[in-house]
Amino acid sequence: EVQLAESGGGLVQPGGSLRISCVASGFPFSDWAMSWVRQDPGKGLECVSAINTVGDARYADSVKGRFTVSRDNARNTVYLQMNNLKPEDTAVYYCATGPYSDHADFAFWGQGTQVIVSS
Repeated sequence: EVQLAESGGGLVQPGGSLRISCVASGFPFSDWAMSWVRQDPGKGLECVSAINTVGDARYADSVKGRFTVSRDNARNTVYLQMNNLKPEDTAVYYCATGPYSDHADFAFWGQGTQVIVSS
């Protein structure tokens, strides 16, 4: 059974940083691309980043230069380092299996972790 468990969300002030993590199990993690998707009730789903099996990353324009995705295959974990956070980054962040997708049509999702950017 594929399981994805996000953690690390929280409240951060504008301009601050946060790193969220996703631990995966139930599939050969190193063989799968992984993505991060966020959902703001007012905006819908947005794929913000993805990393393939060899570590190549892709980012949405909205986060490019501020967010960095990485993976540790030994720990079955994918990370999203978020710097210079803005109020518009407030959302529930999900990790999902698969490469970058503008339509966020992923087979498996975690339960999400809430990120709130506010002063």
